[in-house]
Amino acid sequence: MILIDFLNEIIDKDFTVARNPDILVVDDHQLILNGTFELLNREYSKGRIFKVQTVKETVSQVKSKKFDLIVMDLSIPNEQGERAEIESGIKLLKNLLKEYPHQNFMVQTSYVRALVRIKHEIDNHQGGFAIADKSLLENEMLMRVNLALHGATHTKNIKTGIELKPEWLDVLRLAFEESLTDKAIANRLYKSERAVRTYWTKIQDVLGVYPEDCKEHGKNMRIQTKIRAREEGLID
Repeated sequence: MILIDFLNEIIDKDFTVARNPDILVVDDHQLILNGTFELLNREYSKGRIFKVQTVKETVSQVKSKKFDLIVMDLSIPNEQGERAEIESGIKLLKNLLKEYPHQNFMVQTSYVRALVRIKHEIDNHQGGFAIADKSLLENEMLMRVNLALHGATHTKNIKTGIELKPEWLDVLRLAFEESLTDKAIANRLYKSERAVRTYWTKIQDVLGVYPEDCKEHGKNMRIQTKIRAREEGLID
């Protein structure tokens, strides 16, 4: 029994089976992009598979055409010639989730942990949403694709132990990715320095970084906060 027929038996009969879907594949790595394209082209021989490599190209395609599914990596450049960054993909996905609440997505990435940054948006999304690590076998990856096409959700790969408020994530990003001081962070966020210091205590509490532990072991709290934030996928 082929994969699609198998899934038709286990997925709610009310879902419309996409036999000839239009799928957009987003990945800046040429080998993976072509490999995913060929795999989907074989599985959905009557469908139309499109491929792009940047944020700009993705936005252009989505604005001009309706896709049954978007399969995307997170580490992508904003434009051709620019460096691929996880934050670029996260921002793109966050915007697409907001602007297209019923769009089906399948995130295929080696940076699954980074999705915790937008877990709230993913949880509230009304379309299909599945996650596939790039190490998955082809049949497993295709199963996630079909789940998303049917409007189903498969997000158990997102680590849920740590969740921070958006403004706390902003503090981490500005401090460790843009190397800003607390004063500069306060100015950027239109907050007081006192508020930023409060954010730090909240962040460190959630991450389990405490003054007494750092003092006892001679560790710098900011450095330990950075290490823990990276371990949880909150920053790159």
